[in-house]
Amino acid sequence: MTDAETGAVIREGRAAHPAGTEVDPAAWWSALQEAISAAGGLDDVAAWSIGGQQHGMVVLDADGRVIRPALLWNDTRSAGAATDLITEFGAEDLARRTGLVPVASFTITKLRWLRDHEPENAARVAAVALPHDWLTWRLRGYGPRGESARGPVLEELVTDRSDASGTGYWSPDAWRADAAGKVVADGYDRDLLAAALGHDAALPRVLGPREWVADRDGRRVAPGAGDNAGAALGVGAGPGDVVISIGTSGTVFAVSEHRTIDPTGTVAGFADADGHFLPLVATLNAARVLDTIAALLSVDHDGLSRLALAAEPGAAGLTLLPYFEGERTPNLPDATAALTGMTLASTTRENLARAAVEGMLSGLGAGLDALRALNVPLRRAVLIGGGAQSEAVREIAPAVFGMPVEVPSPGEYVALGAARQAASVLD
Repeated sequence: MTDAETGAVIREGRAAHPAGTEVDPAAWWSALQEAISAAGGLDDVAAWSIGGQQHGMVVLDADGRVIRPALLWNDTRSAGAATDLITEFGAEDLARRTGLVPVASFTITKLRWLRDHEPENAARVAAVALPHDWLTWRLRGYGPRGESARGPVLEELVTDRSDASGTGYWSPDAWRADAAGKVVADGYDRDLLAAALGHDAALPRVLGPREWVADRDGRRVAPGAGDNAGAALGVGAGPGDVVISIGTSGTVFAVSEHRTIDPTGTVAGFADADGHFLPLVATLNAARVLDTIAALLSVDHDGLSRLALAAEPGAAGLTLLPYFEGERTPNLPDATAALTGMTLASTTRENLARAAVEGMLSGLGAGLDALRALNVPLRRAVLIGGGAQSEAVREIAPAVFGMPVEVPSPGEYVALGAARQAASVLD
């Protein structure tokens, strides 16, 4: 929780929720309530906002109950559904309509998977939400019939441009707000939704960047944001800035004044949470690459950095292709990692550590090149996430990225972005 005028963090709370690619949203709801309690509650809070994982599929029935565990962005079982949608509509048409070419991460492919593999569940779907949409709805007092103060009012689901832009059935060109900032066209492509799910369904109302709704106690509730858009707000990124986040996944996203259309699907044409756009390249393999190699070498992360920095650039030809969990960019969900260039001279602990850092960063550097190819202005790079705390990562990144890199102090930037957004609706 932050001071609305200064932005200073006043207090905070944390709570764990399950890992994995499929999670019961009830676990998020319990964790959210625990974290709020640990932070001192909401009694003195004037406005709030939630930043959460993009793309996840939360499906609700007519009584507001979750039908099945949510499929998260990193669940790749819908890769075949993505291929089917591209075959049906064409990559160029989908990119033009939504800014995206479907991959397993996006909500549209998860809905198609549900239709094809769990048709009885698909038939029960009355509303589709994303993680932050659903948590906002619950915290405002809505929820399953008989279990919530305000009941299952599906029309009160709300979201923002950033999360809507990651669904695969939202068009930035079709979304419009009037001069006062009130949304007059939500931007949803209902034909694509029906093609995925098999029928239409209620979708969260897409609020403008400064638009707000109220919770049951009258507090202002900002639209919320997907995690990457929240992080961009949290670090104060503006047009021309590129944020490189090294966490469980790796992301390269730039704040742009213009939307991007990439029929190859390398760059996702997302929107940001502040009225601009957020072209983004994502990788599945990021900080856990360093975790894996550190464990293999029986060192901690400081030890991995020392080994990597003791090796020469290029690791004497040793190259790690770090696709330990498949990959999203390039779209290779079934790929595996590979270590090449092994000779008696190159196969050392130092070179393996260096190859791990360079391999991970090279995947992110390819993301920068993809943004440049679409003429996205890149003037400042900001490196965040757990992996940014590695000394080797900080020292090697400028050479791999081909540009200066700034590393701000560690922080919960998604949460800070949500707090900054909440403060903005108090103006």
